[in-house]
Amino acid sequence: MPIELIILIAALLVSWLVFNWAVKVLKASIGTAIALAVIVLTMQLMFGIGPNQLFQYVIHLPETLWKMISGK
Repeated sequence: MPIELIILIAALLVSWLVFNWAVKVLKASIGTAIALAVIVLTMQLMFGIGPNQLFQYVIHLPETLWKMISGK
């Protein structure tokens, strides 16, 4: 077997593996984005909590959890 054929087969195999990995990552990202959009929309429609309020709460979440754990 010539070395060029072995390199071609290896390159095709690596390309196929990278492509499959990229597709899996894209599927997971799209699923996560849809789930986040549904959560934000539900919070806004049912409770009147906007995306900015939710984002501010997420930013302060570690501080809030620390206060709950330490009892302050």
